[in-house]
Amino acid sequence: MMVMVSLFVALAVLASDVPTVAEASRAMDRAVRFFRTSVSAHGGYLWRYSADLKKREGEGKADPDCVWVQPPGTPAVGMAYLSAYELTKRGYLLDAAREVGECLLQGQLRSGGWAHEIRFEPSARSRYAYRVDPERPRANDRSQLDDDMTQSAIRFLLRLEKAQGRKDRRISEALDYALDALIEAQYPNGAWPQSFTGSNRASSRPVKAASFPETWSRMYTARPYAEHYTLNDNVMGAVIETLLDAWDFRRNARYRDAAVRGGEFLALAQLPEPQPGWAQQYDAEMHPAWARKFEPPAITGGESQQVMRTLIALALRTGERRFLAPVPRALAYYRRLLLPDGRLARFYEIGTDRPLYFTQRYELTYDDSDTPTHYSFKVASH
Repeated sequence: MMVMVSLFVALAVLASDVPTVAEASRAMDRAVRFFRTSVSAHGGYLWRYSADLKKREGEGKADPDCVWVQPPGTPAVGMAYLSAYELTKRGYLLDAAREVGECLLQGQLRSGGWAHEIRFEPSARSRYAYRVDPERPRANDRSQLDDDMTQSAIRFLLRLEKAQGRKDRRISEALDYALDALIEAQYPNGAWPQSFTGSNRASSRPVKAASFPETWSRMYTARPYAEHYTLNDNVMGAVIETLLDAWDFRRNARYRDAAVRGGEFLALAQLPEPQPGWAQQYDAEMHPAWARKFEPPAITGGESQQVMRTLIALALRTGERRFLAPVPRALAYYRRLLLPDGRLARFYEIGTDRPLYFTQRYELTYDDSDTPTHYSFKVASH
């Protein structure tokens, strides 16, 4: 995932099967120089580039004035620079990381987080409510927690702040603003949505344990889902990890407390016996809910594994063993669900535990022979 680290290693081993420290150092120097002068745009990065640098892509095609926040984009490259700096203490690596930090400052939204991309071309940029720009009332101000977008930016800036000894006031102010917004976006039950534009702390939604709906529609009906309580794409796990990192770096109890409330939600979100797993997302009544047309109300085999890892990490990092309580019965349950090849289905039917799939026409089925290829309907079991 760390593009820069892979490039450092690849270039280093070209000269010798066992490169010397000097050879590895020269290779790293060349790689960083190339990335900063030829690949970077406004201090940021995308996912992939063609050898001639004419093709530039994040999740989709990108113009020369667009960079990606969504991993493995700009924060991931910045983390590689910082890792190299921490090992070598070479100033140019910290300079490279500062360029990434400046890019992220230019992309922070007024709502506190980041979108999947940062635009620099003026007409495209005007569509976003960037915090450093004049206020634009109708501009996009939705901060994304999906796919570790806002969280990865915060974690990089925390590490950059530490590397600079908290001497860069703008970095510290951006982190204060982002972390405050993240805490404000948390629902009273401890959950976070997929994305946010403001505070959820005063939400009147009931705080209750997860349960199964009496009935659920097998037909997809397009409805907004950005404000559902979201486990999909490890939203909750990445937020909790980020807040624990903020607590480690800054020793502010507010960050630990919010992470703990997140863990309490994960315990609430465990569905009752005889299906003690988790769903990808929940509605206000804490029922598994539809999101996209290929994400039905169901027990999930993928996100549930992430939930268990998060609960274990939370117990280890806070010392609160109560977060381990949901794990044993969930593990026993998922062992019973293993497919013949040792994997898990992404979705299991409420009430029956039958694996659920979709046809390429997005019709719900028990048959895995005609699934779309853009989405994993079977996942590894770790």
